[in-house]
Amino acid sequence: MTQARGFLLAVAAMAIVVLASNILVQFAINDWLTWGAFTYPVAFLVSELVNRRFGPRLARRVAWVGFAVAVAASLWLAPVRIAVASGTAFIASQLLDIGVFDRLRRGTWWRAPLVATVAAALLDSAVFWGIGFAGTGGPWLTWALGDLAVKLAVGVCMLLPFRLLIARSLASRNDGALQP
Repeated sequence: MTQARGFLLAVAAMAIVVLASNILVQFAINDWLTWGAFTYPVAFLVSELVNRRFGPRLARRVAWVGFAVAVAASLWLAPVRIAVASGTAFIASQLLDIGVFDRLRRGTWWRAPLVATVAAALLDSAVFWGIGFAGTGGPWLTWALGDLAVKLAVGVCMLLPFRLLIARSLASRNDGALQP
């Protein structure tokens, strides 16, 4: 996959994930969880795949472009407070995810994505729920804790797709190198 094609696919994936999460976070499953918790951790997967394949510079570009596209679309489809909370939490947590992942990338294959996702999910949850829902009267603190628990669980589950997609990416790079 060329860098330009990878960039465009990653930006599209990032925008779709964030937009879907901004919409789904408005729908509570119960008093401690919203639907957005299930989709948002995929944003960390996108960053980490780009970071592993193309490096942190391109991963940061994907985060910034995905941020701009997602916030613009979110302002149209979601309440302003959700769009602002999401944008702030998104860029802060993505940049943290990219930085932590890059520092740990040379270790065991699972360490960098796991530690980066946990750190970024903690920051994202604190910022998003603090800005988007504090003072609204809803059970935002229990939603925040429930959302965080699910983000962490989904983040752990994202290790398998991460491993499979990285292995596929490395195989396609090696296949290309072997051809005349």
